Amino acid sequence: MRQIAVAALLLIPALAAAAPPRGFDARIEALMREMEVPGATVAIVEKGKVTLARGYGVRGLGSKDKVGADTLFQIGSTSKAFTAAALALLVEEGKIGWDDRVIDHLPGFRMYDPWVTREITVRDLLVHRSGLGLGQGDLLFVPATRLTRAETVHRVRHLKPATSFRSAYAYDNILYIVAGELIDAVSGQRWEDFVRDRIFAPLGMRASVTNDPDRLSSTDRAFPHGRIGEIRGTGPMQAFDERMAALGENAAPAGAIASGANDLAKWLQVQLARGRLPGSEARLYSEANAREMWQPVVPMPATPLPGALGELMPKFRGYALGWVAQDYRGHRVLQHGGGTLGFLTIVALLPEQDVGYAISINAEALAFNPGLHYELLDHYLGLPKKDWPKAFSEFFAERSAKALEAVRQSASERPQAPPSLPLPAYAGRYADPWYGPIEIREDAGALTIDFLQTPGMAGPLEHWAWDTFVARWPNPLTEPAFVTFALDASGKPARISMKAFSPVADFSFDYRDLDFTPVASPP
Repeated sequence: MRQIAVAALLLIPALAAAAPPRGFDARIEALMREMEVPGATVAIVEKGKVTLARGYGVRGLGSKDKVGADTLFQIGSTSKAFTAAALALLVEEGKIGWDDRVIDHLPGFRMYDPWVTREITVRDLLVHRSGLGLGQGDLLFVPATRLTRAETVHRVRHLKPATSFRSAYAYDNILYIVAGELIDAVSGQRWEDFVRDRIFAPLGMRASVTNDPDRLSSTDRAFPHGRIGEIRGTGPMQAFDERMAALGENAAPAGAIASGANDLAKWLQVQLARGRLPGSEARLYSEANAREMWQPVVPMPATPLPGALGELMPKFRGYALGWVAQDYRGHRVLQHGGGTLGFLTIVALLPEQDVGYAISINAEALAFNPGLHYELLDHYLGLPKKDWPKAFSEFFAERSAKALEAVRQSASERPQAPPSLPLPAYAGRYADPWYGPIEIREDAGALTIDFLQTPGMAGPLEHWAWDTFVARWPNPLTEPAFVTFALDASGKPARISMKAFSPVADFSFDYRDLDFTPVASPP
């Protein structure tokens, strides 16, 4: 009886607005000035119609090139929904099932635990319940490495789980890369080509690309920006070297799509139409698979936010197939964020209101997207207006201030203790089972560290205290890290552990998961 009542309530038309907020363009431009965001692109779809698809600002600081509705922005992890949709197409064709075992289609795939290898399914690849820790394995593609996708997938077998299988939620990227390799194996097409031919083409997403080389060859692309002071997120807004900010091709299924407002509007249309192509009775995928991709599978912990942001605490939150499903003040919302080096994106759907929107910016201005996201939610749900960008700005400013204080306090309390060993004694080759080899070199009284398969991760080691050093990389977008040598009973280096220098470093710099031990140098 209660189920019937709830179903009936869902049929009542929402008292929501039927157009973008009045003065919305001016609001976006004002926030861009306030947060020093060079460029943005926004798409809004309401009841099947595109009510906004345009660019704002410029493609890069100091540029006169305006952002247009087709200007490419990296959309980061919002690419995951495209990978899920690609798998849905293979499900439609009967080539795979959501609950098929991965090894039945990708026989060479292995997880650390043989039992998990036997049991992990296609669905498990997409919902962050494999037992891996937060961001575990991300250093295999952030910063860009020389590894192929197949080599990256092979390394997964060496990632020790943080929890038991299917017992907890922990966001990862690496298994979406496995999902991309699965698509390659089942379809006979590379993930990039499959998404382009089977999703972009039918939708008319003509500007969008599936990897960084194609984005970097476009003449209509936005450039990445951010703040790199004492810690990431502080200091003046600056342009990044886009080659240093690029993702490796192995990362594509987890987050390498680049798109613009016009194309993202088409993606929103097919999502809200549950798989039906815009302006057509033809379908990209079935309504059954639309429901499947939106169905939450794994409960997600909801951490209360301080102050005014505490009102945003959802009553339920779960991860679906490439989407986060949650409520906002009693209304269902499907959304996903995406962040790469210098770009941020959010894509959101209000299925019952038949509204969706996508916002991308070419700057690491953390308050911009969530602030506008909640302003749009309030608008389309007919709720009182609040200044969410201000609330998020205050939250992130306080977080940065506390992180800076912690870094400075750590420096002031640093022991004035020399290394235990002469510097040449630390030199040698070391290896971690999943990352691979690194090399510590000594030259002219100084140490350097070289992550051999990651161009740009070779730099000096500054002594900190005792047997701990700090790696500061030539690529300023790579987070500095503490490097600590543990000595064995004979006083020789037995292993190297690492952790991020900044307390607010992005989780993708998963130094904490590394465990290097000495290996024989190559002849």
